[in-house]
Order: sequence, then C-alpha cells, then structure tokens
Amino acid sequence: MTSFVTGPVRVTVPATSANLGPGYDSLGLALDLRDELEGEVVGDGLVVEVVGAGEGSVPLDESHLVVSAMRAAFGALGGQPPGLRLRCTNVVPHARGLGSSSAAIVGGLVLARALVAGGTLVLDDPTLFELAARMEGHPDNVSPALHGGFTISGHDDDGFWTVASPVDPRVAVVVFVPPDGVSTEVARGLLPSQVPHADAAADAARTALLVAALAGRPEHLLRATRDYLHQEQRRPAMPASLALVDALRADGVPAVVSGAGPTVLALVDGPAGGQRLLDRCPRGWAAHVLAVSTDGARVLD
Repeated sequence: MTSFVTGPVRVTVPATSANLGPGYDSLGLALDLRDELEGEVVGDGLVVEVVGAGEGSVPLDESHLVVSAMRAAFGALGGQPPGLRLRCTNVVPHARGLGSSSAAIVGGLVLARALVAGGTLVLDDPTLFELAARMEGHPDNVSPALHGGFTISGHDDDGFWTVASPVDPRVAVVVFVPPDGVSTEVARGLLPSQVPHADAAADAARTALLVAALAGRPEHLLRATRDYLHQEQRRPAMPASLALVDALRADGVPAVVSGAGPTVLALVDGPAGGQRLLDRCPRGWAAHVLAVSTDGARVLD
C-alpha cells in the first residue's frame, strides 16, 4: 500500500531551450528561469491553482498537464492519493519555445515522487526520465529539465537515452521573448518529411562542433549554431523571430530560435555580454539575461 507524506512539498523546475540551432530534437539546455510547484495530499478531491504564466487559460482539473504527470507518477509508484491540492507559480512563458510543457511534466513527476514515502527507491531518475520522455514524445527538453545543464538525448530501439555534457562557465544566455506564441504542432507542421543529404551532413558537423564549443571553445559558437534543417523552414510562422536571428548573426552573435520558437536565444560571454544585447530587444518583446542552470528539477527544503 502506498504511503504518502504529510504536509506540502515544493518543487522547482527550470525552463529549457532545445535544438540550439543544429541539434534538432537532441540538444537541450537548462536555463535559470524556474517554475515552482507545491503539492499536498489531502482527504479528497482535486484543487488546482495557477499563478503567473497560464493563469486564467490553462485547465484547473485532471487535464492540467502537471496533474496528468502526477497521476502517471503515482500510478508507477503504486497508487493514487485520496485527494490532491496543487499550486503552480509559473514563470516560464507558455508556447514560446522555452520548455513549459517539459517543466510541467518533469515538475509533476518529481513532485508526485516526493509526496510518496520512499518514492525515489521505486521511481529513480532514469525511470522518471523515461516516463517524462514518453509523455512529451521526445527527450530534448525533459532531460535538461530533470538533470540541469546541457544534455544530448535521443531514442532508439532500447528506449530513450541521455548524456550530460559540460558548459564553459563563461557562457550565458539572452532570451528575447515575443508577446505571441506559436504552438509546437504548427512549428513542426512546417518541416519537410525529407531533407537533402548535404544539409543533414552540415547539421551533423555543426552539432558536433556545438558540443565542443559549449564545453570550452566558445569562439566557435557562431559557426556551431548554424542550422540547415528547421529554422528557415519555420520562417512563415515566426518571421519577426527569424529576422532578429538574422540581424544578430550578421553582427557575429550566435543566435538561434529556441526550441519550436518563437523565442530567440543568443549565447553570450557572461552576464556583461548579455546586458550589452538588451537594447536589441524588439518593441513589445521581453528580454532576460540568464545563466545556464546546473540544477534540474529539485525538491525545496
């Protein structure tokens, strides 16, 4: 019989940026912009409260993505609680390519695990990662959301896999967030079913270079972030984002579309380098200078 802990549990989970240019569906980076979830097992019913991003628009019932993730974790842990109270304090913007759905999934799984006595003994991190990747459909965002830092992920006949890779401490990030979102489904729908062999080879080379550049050779980041497979194809859905990417790259700034967009992400030399880019933020957009988060989802004391 499942034993639940008494009292509230709080979890924090980072935003993430996937692809980073050429690493389509494989590279992911955790960012120091974090949602916070608080959950508690109660006598009966379900109460969901959302503050911040998604407030007033996301469902407050069993269809809420955090609740769905928690239910999946409780099922893997042996049983559902009699009742549940959930409060989500959201900072990660929705539908902007910053991993809000992965934050919800990973945060919900980690929160549910923490609400079960001895939960980590039954649902360890590799098992939780597999469950999160199955829920999301691809691992590139859920891996850094869970583990933090920079990860390389994929899927093969043996299931989902992920490997951590170092990030040079000089590297920081600027994100330029437009006021309107683009759904992942729309962005993926613009991609062709086949790509030229030469473009695939060029992206593979730059993905490998990007791993090395982030690890300690940041002078190669501009070349390493050049993409051939998905960004230009998505221009019709986010023309202002691609125009900003083009302008930044023309000035030597390694800029990419974050995930499925429309947020633009630039890799810079520390917070000071980020501050110098803030005046490039288009009118009506928001800009943030962020560190790479070395922590993934974690339970707060």
